Amino acid sequence: MDFRMKFDVPMSSPDIGDAEREAVREVMLSNALSMGPYQQRFEQAVREFCGAKHALAVNSGTAGLHLGVRANGWTDGDYVITTPFSFVASTNVLLYERITPVFVDVDPATGNIDPALVAEAAADLNASGARAEKWLPARGFRAGGRLKGILAVDVFGQPADYDALNGTARDYGLTVIEDSCEALGAMYKGRPAGLEASVGVFAFYPNKQITTGEGGMIVTDDDELALKMSAMRNQGRARGDTWLEHTYLGFNYRMSELNAAVGTVQMSRIGTLIANRQRVADWYSEELAGLDGISLPGRAATTTRDSWFVFVIRLAPELDRTDVIRKLNALGIPVRPYFAPITDQPYMRAMFGYESDRFPVCADLGRRGLAIPFSGVMTRDQVAAVGAALRQVLG
Repeated sequence: MDFRMKFDVPMSSPDIGDAEREAVREVMLSNALSMGPYQQRFEQAVREFCGAKHALAVNSGTAGLHLGVRANGWTDGDYVITTPFSFVASTNVLLYERITPVFVDVDPATGNIDPALVAEAAADLNASGARAEKWLPARGFRAGGRLKGILAVDVFGQPADYDALNGTARDYGLTVIEDSCEALGAMYKGRPAGLEASVGVFAFYPNKQITTGEGGMIVTDDDELALKMSAMRNQGRARGDTWLEHTYLGFNYRMSELNAAVGTVQMSRIGTLIANRQRVADWYSEELAGLDGISLPGRAATTTRDSWFVFVIRLAPELDRTDVIRKLNALGIPVRPYFAPITDQPYMRAMFGYESDRFPVCADLGRRGLAIPFSGVMTRDQVAAVGAALRQVLG
């Protein structure tokens, strides 16, 4: 059966309504297109939702992570422990500053960074010599660097294990950044994602829990970091600077009022938006239960709420994922591999010389992961169509 004949099943769809469109119209009728009242409302909404002391709107999650790296003082020649199982932005923000990413493997159940390996790497890197060398790439920006921090990623809407990561950070005098770009609304041991580190960052691309089209938000409880990042997002202009005075080297990382208007309305619906994603995830769990050849997403004991960025199944090792993708696409069901290890990216191999088998768990997840259509606006019939297509393809 060609499911296109009966169902339109997009890979992802934002949940945008008349209220968002009216907010954008209101901005267009005003004179404030940047740094206006909607930015302030949006920041306040995220601050209240997360319980953060500070929230700073920026034009992308990548921009927010980059500001967090600079505000924490991570710089040229430093080492930062991070994960190879992520979107490339979490590593790119380190490369912008000529920081060598020290990758460690991930937890096979969640895909999040393995805290035991983080602790082992931190101990060895502080010991230097041969113990340190085993964690370092074949080549990098500079030999003999100093370990400065941990950049963890909350993969697919589920937080990493921050109590363990922060314990390692305290032991070795490190700072932690939480890339929560996929996890707005998730909970770690009853605590909101984004606030488990010196800096947390959310992102609002159209397939995220809320969207602004493009955009991101930094959250932190640190007054000094907040002041510094607020200045750096606006060309380095600090509080008290005149129009053409710039205390810091800064960037044009501001969010427009148009994006902030959409985000403000989306935040007024955040509870419903997350509940809708949970409902679709539950439908998938029912639809795909017991289907041979796949495993469903798992939840860590530390995750008290998963905010469901994507729904990624894992194919059995003996299945040819490329063939499965081709057959599903032929039936009108779009699917995507999720994620290819960052260390396999051509530019990463050229820069650091990583081998494919360096991180076996990450490599295995990268080979078998398959994101199926998912959004909060999917219908039960669309979920059933995806399930029927998978059953047909998998026999």
